[in-house]
Amino acid sequence: MLPRHHDPIVALATAPGRGAVGIVRLSGQTLLPLAQALTQATLQPRHATLVPLRDAQGNILDTGLALYFPAPHSYTGEDVLELQVHGGPVVMQMVLERCLALGVEQRLRVAEPGEFTLRAFLNGKLDLAQAEAVADLIDATTQTAARSATRAIEGVFSREVNALAAQLIELRALIEATLDFPEEEIDILRSHDVARRIDAAIRTVDATLERAQQGRLLRDGITVALVGQPNVGKSSLLNQLAGADVAIVTPVAGTTRDRITQAIQIDGVPLHIVDTAGLRDEHHATDEVERIGMQRTWQAIDQADAIVLLHDLTAEGNAAHQARDASLLRLFEQRGIDVVQRVIHVHNKADCLPAQAAELPEPIRAQAVQAPTHSTDRPLLISALTGDGIQALQQALLRRAGWQALPEGTFIARTRHVQALQETRMHMQQAHAQATATAPALELMAESLRLAHLALAAITGDFTADDLLGTIFGRFCIGK
Repeated sequence: MLPRHHDPIVALATAPGRGAVGIVRLSGQTLLPLAQALTQATLQPRHATLVPLRDAQGNILDTGLALYFPAPHSYTGEDVLELQVHGGPVVMQMVLERCLALGVEQRLRVAEPGEFTLRAFLNGKLDLAQAEAVADLIDATTQTAARSATRAIEGVFSREVNALAAQLIELRALIEATLDFPEEEIDILRSHDVARRIDAAIRTVDATLERAQQGRLLRDGITVALVGQPNVGKSSLLNQLAGADVAIVTPVAGTTRDRITQAIQIDGVPLHIVDTAGLRDEHHATDEVERIGMQRTWQAIDQADAIVLLHDLTAEGNAAHQARDASLLRLFEQRGIDVVQRVIHVHNKADCLPAQAAELPEPIRAQAVQAPTHSTDRPLLISALTGDGIQALQQALLRRAGWQALPEGTFIARTRHVQALQETRMHMQQAHAQATATAPALELMAESLRLAHLALAAITGDFTADDLLGTIFGRFCIGK
């Protein structure tokens, strides 16, 4: 992608299919002659001009609006031409082909995915975190995620990163100046209170990291697997969470043969709920289809952020049923699944039990008595039939994923941003350890601060490998 970024480019900027309006977008360093040849009109910058678009024989392809944005006052920082035509696929393709035919001498080519935004980044119109937020805004599945992506585009995240970087640059300058001029014999650490300043910077990183982790949840969501023995109510629970009949529910055990995925949202956080085939010993599967379904269930369990293990309250006194539940937990542990951190125990069919807590099955009553009211270890009793307890389950899922009340100014973030902040914090802690040591090694402190600065700079793209840019922008839609 990068070696060809000086070529002029063109692409359809609207989604495939039919629509009222379609947009053909061009960007290049000297686009005005091509724009005039295409429109046969003198275009005023940032004014919409109604123009006929003709083929090589002079026949009208369509009549539409042309908008010309001269560099550097455009989205990409280059000359940009946008043609708004009727949104039929054939019409837009003809206009696109006409642009390519007229741009042969200028080496006009079809844009690669994300190349318009890549050029905005390369030309300093956006930093890397802002550019990624553009894609995240397009892909947002909730209003909360969309608003957070907008904040990131506006630079909320970038300003915090840049402020941290400025603190690191100042600290690096102090330490490296001491290394360059050791004859001054100034106790730079004490005179400039370096340890306190590094500690304050670490606290700032922690605050930014907390918001970034929340922003990552808004972007990526939470994958939740509904698992349990056959006929405990997993499909009914999926329907209750989704608010629609997305899964077939019958009294017949093994009705669900393959996993079913449904996207929902809770408090603006996307949740990807996976209803799985009932788990039991594969040797007891009735046929090959059920055996394959259980294999896919294990795949869903391995990939899930949280696992809802559904129990049947009406079978709590059944020793064989309880033994199979215990066997499932042992299988989880054998596969390396952290049962404490990832598994939420949910007891279904509460509508079939008496209302009095004293008449609950003994294991559930014991848990309810021992666990404090606010504890996440309290048993979750629900009815997938009536909806009782569903709200408590939703909040438990958010807590298990680490979601908190939305902090002021939360911005969208990605896993790589969280990892970069964690790496920054680790190196800053190493620098702080040297600053507070009896015999500090300034060389090691300087190196730790340098590595922290590099990790932080990778967020905004001040220091980013080309292969990472290709990975990031290659996932954008074409035309953006």
